[in-house]
Formats: sequence, C-alpha cells, structure tokens
Amino acid sequence: MIRLRSGLLLSAALALSSILASFSLHASSSGWQQAKHIKAELVSEYRTVAPGQTIAVLLHFEPDPGWHTYWQNPGDSGLPSIINWQVPAGVQTADIQWPTPEAFLIPPLVNYGYAGQTLLLSNITLPPDYTHDTLTIMADVDWLVCEEICIPADASFELTIAVADQTELATSQQPLFNKARAALPIDTGFTGDYSISGGAFSAVLNDQLPQPPVAFFVAAGELVDHAAPQQLIPQHDRLLLQQALNTYFSSAPEQAEVVLVDATGQGYTVYFQQRQQDLLASGTTEILVTGGTLSPNSFWLILLMAAGGGLILNLMPCVFPVLSLKALSIAANSQQRQLQRRDALFYAAGVVLSFLALAGLLIALRAAGNVIGWGFQLQSPLLVALLVYLLLALGLSLSGLVQFGLGLMNTGGALTAKSGGKGSFFTGVLAVVVASPCTAPFMGTALGYAVTQSPLVALLVFAALGLGMALPFLLLAYIPALARLLPKPGAWMDTLKQLLAWPLYLSAVWLLWVFGRQAGIDAMAILMIGMVSLAAAIWLWGRVQLGAGGFNKLTALGLLLLALVILWQGAKLHPEANISSHADNKAQHWQSWSADKLSALRQQGKPVLVNMTADWCITCLVNERVALNTERSKAALSQYNVSYLKGDWTRRDSDITAYLQQYQRDGVPLYVLYWPGQPPQVLPQILTPDTLRQTFESISQQ
Repeated sequence: MIRLRSGLLLSAALALSSILASFSLHASSSGWQQAKHIKAELVSEYRTVAPGQTIAVLLHFEPDPGWHTYWQNPGDSGLPSIINWQVPAGVQTADIQWPTPEAFLIPPLVNYGYAGQTLLLSNITLPPDYTHDTLTIMADVDWLVCEEICIPADASFELTIAVADQTELATSQQPLFNKARAALPIDTGFTGDYSISGGAFSAVLNDQLPQPPVAFFVAAGELVDHAAPQQLIPQHDRLLLQQALNTYFSSAPEQAEVVLVDATGQGYTVYFQQRQQDLLASGTTEILVTGGTLSPNSFWLILLMAAGGGLILNLMPCVFPVLSLKALSIAANSQQRQLQRRDALFYAAGVVLSFLALAGLLIALRAAGNVIGWGFQLQSPLLVALLVYLLLALGLSLSGLVQFGLGLMNTGGALTAKSGGKGSFFTGVLAVVVASPCTAPFMGTALGYAVTQSPLVALLVFAALGLGMALPFLLLAYIPALARLLPKPGAWMDTLKQLLAWPLYLSAVWLLWVFGRQAGIDAMAILMIGMVSLAAAIWLWGRVQLGAGGFNKLTALGLLLLALVILWQGAKLHPEANISSHADNKAQHWQSWSADKLSALRQQGKPVLVNMTADWCITCLVNERVALNTERSKAALSQYNVSYLKGDWTRRDSDITAYLQQYQRDGVPLYVLYWPGQPPQVLPQILTPDTLRQTFESISQQ
C-alpha cells in the first residue's frame, strides 16, 4: 500500500514537471532583462499559432523615472531602438509600429521619444506551408536610454511558441497589447502635398482631423529644424504646417510621414507627397537653392552665382569709391602691359585672399557658437569708426593734403615693381572690407548656401566671389582690345585723382551716420572731433613731407594718437534708450519684427511682408527708398491688408541671424512674403517700384 502511494506521488510529480516545462517552453514572454536604468522583455500576443497566421509581438520597455528612449526620428540627438529578427525560413517580420512620440526639450536641442512604459509593436507572419511544431523567435535589440546622460545597451531575446491547427491567445497579455495599439497614431488615410520653399518645410492638408492638432512630428531625419517654432495655420477647410529646414538638410523625400498630435495626445498619421514649387518672383535660381534641391552638378551653378554676385559688387555704391583708386592705377599704366598685368594679379590676389580670410573667420566664429552672418564686421561700432577714419584719410591724400598711401593706392606709374604690387594687393583688401555692406543679386543665395556646407565648399564659394569681383581688372589687363580703350596717361589724371576724393568723403559721411545709428548721437559727435584731429594730423604730416620741422611731426603723431583715443571711447558708448522707442511711436507703415509677432499674425491668417535690413546695407536702403517706402507700395500694402514687419540687423541680433539662416541666407537684405495658404515666398534682392503690387496681385489669384 505504501509502495502504491509512493508510485502515485512520483507519477504526479513527473507529470507536473512535464507540464511546467512545457509551459516554460511555450511562454508568451521572454522574461525581463535588466540594464542600467531600464528593463526590457519580448512578449507574444499568442501562446499557440497556426500556419499562415500573422501575430503581434512587442518589445516592452520600463525605464526608470526621468529616463526615456527614442522615436524613429530621435530629433537633434539620440538613436532609435533597433530590432534585428532571427526567425525560421519563410517567416516574415515587419517594421516597428511606432507609438505617438513626445518632445523632450534639452536646450538648445529638441528630441523625440518615450518616457515611462514603452510598447513597440511588430507583426510576424508564418507561411501557409509552415510544418514545424514550434515557432522560435529571436531578436537582437539595441537601444539608447537617456536622462541628462545617455547609456547605450543591447540584449538578445527568445520566444518559443507552439504551432497547431488551433490558435490560443495569451490572455494575460491582452491588456498590454490593447494599450500598445491605443498608443499608435491613427492612420487617417489622408494625404497632402508638401514643398521646400523659403528655407522651410511647408505642407498642406486638405482634410479635417477629428480634433485640431497642436503639434506635429516629421518622421524623416534632417528634414526640419526640430527646435524651430512650428506653424499650424487653419485656412478655411485646409491646414498649413510649416517649420524651418534642418541645418543639415540636403534632399527632400518623395513622401514625408508626419504625425499630428491633438490636445489630448492622440496622434494621426498623414503622408505628404512632394510637389514641385512654382517659379515665383524670386526667380528660378532662388527656388533652386532655397528649395534645397541642389544636385552635385548644381554646385557649379552656385560657383557661377557667387562669381556673378562678385562681378555685380563692382557696381555697388559702397565699393565704387575704392575701385576708383584702382582705375587710376590702370590708367597710369595703360601703355605698360606688363605693369598692368602685374597690378591686376596682385589686386585679384588681395581680393580673393581677403574673401578667404573673411570666410575662415566667419566659419571659425560660427564653430565657436557665435550666431553671425555676412557683414558681421560692420555690426561693430569700433570697426565702422575705423573705416570712417580710413576713408577720410584716403580722401585727404587724393586731395593732395599728404602723399602717404601712394603705395596703397598705387596711383603713380613711377613706383617700383615691389611697391606697385603692394599697392594693388592692399587696394584689393580695402575693396573687400568696404564691400561687406553690399549684397548683390545672386550673392546672398551663394553665401547662404556656402555657410551651410563643409569648410572646403564654403571657401570655394568665397573664392569664386572674389574672382568675380576682380574679373573686370583681369580682363582689362589680359585682353588687348579692352586695354586699348583706356586713355593715355596725362595731366588729366591729377584732376581725376582729386575728383575721386569726393566719393570717399561721401562714403565716410555714410559710415559716420551708420556709427551714429549704432552708438548714438553723442558718440557720433565725439567721433567727429576725432575726425578733425585726424585731418589736422594729416595736414601736419603733409607739411613734414614738404620739409617742416620735427615739431610738426611730433604734433601730428600726438593728434593721431588723440584721434585713436577718441575713436575708442566713442565706440564704447551706447545709444540712448529712447531713440528706438521714439521711432516706434511715429506713425509709420511698418512694425518692428519679432518671431512672436510674426507667428501671431500668421496664426490670425493675415498676409505678412518681412524686411530684414541694416543701416550699413546700401542695397537695403536703396530698396526702401525706391520700392518699400513709396506711396505706391504703401497703397498696395493697405489694399491687400499686408502687415509689414522690419527687422534691424545694424547691431548684432542673434534672433535675426537665426531667421536669416532659416532661408539659407547669410546677410541682408532678405524679403519674405507670407500669404495665407501658400508657402513663404522669397522676393528678389533688388526691388523695383512695382515689385510689391505685382507680387500681391499674382499670389492673391492663386
């Protein structure tokens, strides 16, 4: 009897052990694996599956409080979770079905991912002719979990599921799978169009979502600037989405997946098809570049645009006074071909090397975290004041008060070869320095492209810009037919030299006005005292050259030192606080630009014209006088109810610099028109009196 009971107990124990082993073999979870600040498991929705069936499995993360993992587009930093499946032959695995993400703000970065419990669904399909008794699923998983620090980890998971004619759900896991499916964005089936225009991603949704969205997430990496403000602008039965392009944007996908999120956190997936942007008033080349569709072959177009912009710079009023100095040199050597060519080469070297030096400085300062752009040097009152002194001194020299600087200006044909080469070289350097207030057509686009590329590409673009600027003098020196058009040297050259002093004086007056706008009226008055001291020093130095005593020399040096001290003190002053507010209180047809003001006006569905300008930008001032501040343009703004915002970049403003970079521009002027229901339109850099009216008429009829 005792033996019988012992045998029965042994049989029961063996049967129970067999059942438990079978349960362990075909469990619906791989079991937890612990890593630093997170644990993970692989879970199956079914205990038993049938051939031809599609089942869901999920990767289940439980991070520590405050830690998070990442979406398929992690944003500015981070990595998405990756699953490498190992399944029997014929079994198919699908991509991760990503839940609706959330944004994590880690200034200045924005990341996308998941905090707390995270459930990543994937589907696995058995073939109809699957003959095995079990399905073994193995997954090698890599993930990144972050708080203030990030910790990469990996793990391998394994699930074995029985295969039979009848399927069996893992009942205990159903709440987990229900929660995972509820976290997925709803696939609306809606489609829309998107374009890359004006340095921004612009998408139009023609369907209505159940609830108005408050944010959106673009699945493609390096398409949008994740930290840039988002625009969701309702337009009757349509919705316009906009966000600035990513700094590393290179090409646009044919289809962009976007997850829109409403106030409850519910996500909706919409697929936007890329559409070709119409050629607007900004011209074909502007759309080609700002649209971000540059192919490798188009790099040559950028170089041509840079060279064309440099060529046009020669016609800009801020460059002409200095180029007149070079014109004297060419005229003086019109009968000496060898000297002409030498001077042209030295001048070209001065121009190109100066552009390269400026580009190198710009790249270095940006790499160090400074938000600056083309013309940044003239945002410094100290440098503007130095240029005032330099142009005044050159003008006084041309007027005959002193003979210093003959090597710089190279106006005499009797100079030695070495001195003449130096003169031509430094004339090129000076031409580049005073050219910085100007942005010629094509030049802004080329510069905007250059500063978003590698340092080598940027330097090539700046070199092309310099070659374009030096091209007229190279052509005169190396094409005999053009050289023969130059007049012979004679007494007229001395008269011309004195006449050319006056454009330099006018340039000095203009820069003095810029200095006053930057540093205030008191600083401007102080600098004028310094100009008087400098003029006196130059007059005395001219007397020394004529044989006057040493007292004149010492006095001249003292006055020069006084002028420099005055300059230094004046540049440190700041404008009175009430100047800008007084200007804003005047009755005028524009408002001061701010990112918040622009966003508010666009949210209200109003058309907006943005003008980014600076007092030292000659092109900007001409456009305002000719095309923006005229009665005709004011009437057009009023007729079409366009709000006109003006941003002043005279002094450094990081917000304006960031705005310029959104449109792949590195300097002013920049004119952007925002029209309800349309992507932003970048207007040409050179405006005509009818540009605004014609643009408003055209876009209002679209």
